[in-house]
Amino acid sequence: MNVSSVAPNVTLAGNYHNTFTTAVTNNVIVMVLCISINYINGTLVHIFNKHQVLSVNPRYILFIHLVINDMMQLALSSFLHVVSHALYTIYVPFCLFLLIISILTTFNTPLNLAGMAVECYIAICVPLRHSQICTVKRTYALIGLIWAVSSLSVLPDLFILLATEPLQFFHSRVFCSRDFVFRSTYSLKKRDTSHIICLVLVWLTLLYTYFRILFAAKEATTDFKKARNTILLHGFQLLLCMLTYVRPMLEKCLIYLFRATRFTSYIIIQILPRFVSPIVYGLRDQTFRKYLKRYLLCKVSISSHPENVTMSNTGPAAEKMRNTSV
Repeated sequence: MNVSSVAPNVTLAGNYHNTFTTAVTNNVIVMVLCISINYINGTLVHIFNKHQVLSVNPRYILFIHLVINDMMQLALSSFLHVVSHALYTIYVPFCLFLLIISILTTFNTPLNLAGMAVECYIAICVPLRHSQICTVKRTYALIGLIWAVSSLSVLPDLFILLATEPLQFFHSRVFCSRDFVFRSTYSLKKRDTSHIICLVLVWLTLLYTYFRILFAAKEATTDFKKARNTILLHGFQLLLCMLTYVRPMLEKCLIYLFRATRFTSYIIIQILPRFVSPIVYGLRDQTFRKYLKRYLLCKVSISSHPENVTMSNTGPAAEKMRNTSV
């Protein structure tokens, strides 16, 4: 037997096995992280809906909108990540549907954070007018404005795609990534321009509001150190969310400096910010943390004493319900 002809086949088989194993491992990690983070976020949404004191507060309305938005973005980005390994290409119409929602939710995040910063600034620096300015109706109007601004970011790409691509393109399969679908030069320039404008406006808003909050906390007799740490955490979380807008440059730097893979950059850019959000804005908030503790204690008590549920289902009231239904 010719050994030289067997060796390349063995090498190719080994490389394919390693690539397949790596892809499966990466996809499992992504799905576990996605399900875990979305479970935490889903718990926060459940607590928000259960308590009216939270659902009528503009701060928590904006926070829950951020949580739901991140759940959608994380689910879609994880699905696209798995599809890119499992199927590699999908049909363009389905890809467009997924991409548009993913781009919208990604663009929403920094705008929502800027809105939360403005609300916090009004609550601390203009407390007497907070109830007049930050109403529930205006909060939902702000959420609608956030989605409208995000739509202005992606709809021109769709119109350019319809105008520049032939009809056969929409019947073909493509690797579902923004750069592979919205590949026109106009779309790339428009994307870079919109990202730069968003970066500048959001960072100016954050710097102004956070510095005013910091100075107000310093002048007051409150805990200045706690306010500073909170602002630093918020700034760190926003910085992570804004990494999406410098993704191509960041990926090249990570690969060049640290020999990181695209999977590592995906975890840093897409997963990590969605993991930090519920911690910074949910678990650290005293009111939300109080209701979360009650919810967890209630779950633990029910799971540790299941006989209470059984007794409640077999008591006189339950018997009366059964007799009535008959």
